[in-house]
Formats: sequence, structure tokens, C-alpha cells
Amino acid sequence: MNKNIFSTVFLVYFLLLSCSEREFNTEAELVTHIQDESNEFLQQKIVNGIKFSLLYRPTDLLVKQELGNSKNDASIDKLRERYGKYLYFNLSMSYNNKELLSAVPKDRNEFGQMVNDLAFGMDQKTHLFTKKKDTIEIVDFIYPRMYGMSNSTTIMLVYPRTKEKLQDDYINLTIEDFGINTGEVKFKIPTRVIKNEPKLSFKQ
Repeated sequence: MNKNIFSTVFLVYFLLLSCSEREFNTEAELVTHIQDESNEFLQQKIVNGIKFSLLYRPTDLLVKQELGNSKNDASIDKLRERYGKYLYFNLSMSYNNKELLSAVPKDRNEFGQMVNDLAFGMDQKTHLFTKKKDTIEIVDFIYPRMYGMSNSTTIMLVYPRTKEKLQDDYINLTIEDFGINTGEVKFKIPTRVIKNEPKLSFKQ
């Protein structure tokens, strides 16, 4: 009986710990945590040779990026409030460990169309919606041209953080085919990674 009680207590403790947000001392530790696929911040798929990676970026990574080496508590709170209004996803795509523009287009026309889609059309090609099919409208997307200097094409997608649309256990993100013969690619994102996203301590 005592053994059963101990097991139950341990299970409850483990579940509470798993569902609570974690705090990391350094940016490197936080990045390592979210890049471990078992923690569900990162998902990857390979479709028709194209590797898709979708990474949820916790708010504090953007806060740290703007904050630099400053430790001002007021600045931290202000930046957390500003960036905490949104959800951030890094969508990376590659072919043979190269950027799409370096590896996929067969001629100038295909290259030009892909540049146009990546630079101006990803708000029409990516869709975030709830389990009940309610759309979460994109706020912005950022596509930095790397001109062959990276091994993947990475776009940051920004969506509003709306509590009402994060009530279910997951949300969906889909990427339409934009000339790379993949069809629609779908990711199922657990909302718990958003609701209990890890933080930085900013005390080091």
C-alpha cells in the first residue's frame, strides 16, 4: 500500500513538473532545450526530399536578442509585455542541406517565382488554425535572404497570442505547396509548449 501511495505521489509530482514552465540561466541552455525534439518545441518532416523544420521560439529569446547584456528589470518587463503578445515560429526548409533557392529552381522563371513566394507570399502560403478550424491570422513574416550562405531557408512567422484560441490541446500550422512538389505540409503543435513556455532568468 505504501509503495502504491509513493508511486502515485511521484506520478503527480512528475506531471506537475512537466506542465510547469522552466527557467534557464543562459540562452544556450534554453536553445538546447527547445531544439530537443522530445520537448515538442521542434518538429521535423521530410517530404519529397525537402526537409521542413518548425520551431516554436519562446518570448524570452526575443527579449534577450533586444536586451543584449542589459540586466535592467524594467526593460525586461517592458520587452516581455511587448513580445509576449505574439507567437513566433521559425520555419526552415532545405534540400540536400542547402537553401531552397540554391538547390530547387531549374531555371530563371522558377527562381523568380520562388523568390517572390518567399519574400512576399508566405502570409498566403502558411496557415495557423485551431482544432475547431478557427483561423489565427498572421501578423507578419520575416524572410532574410542569405544568398547561399546558409544550409536552409528560414522564415520567422508571427501570429497573435490569443488565449481563446489556445484552449484546445493543439493548434495546426500548414504550408501550401509553392512549386516544390510537396503538397500541403501540416504540423500539429501542442498548446502546452506555448502556455508553459520556458523562460530566461536574466540574473547571470
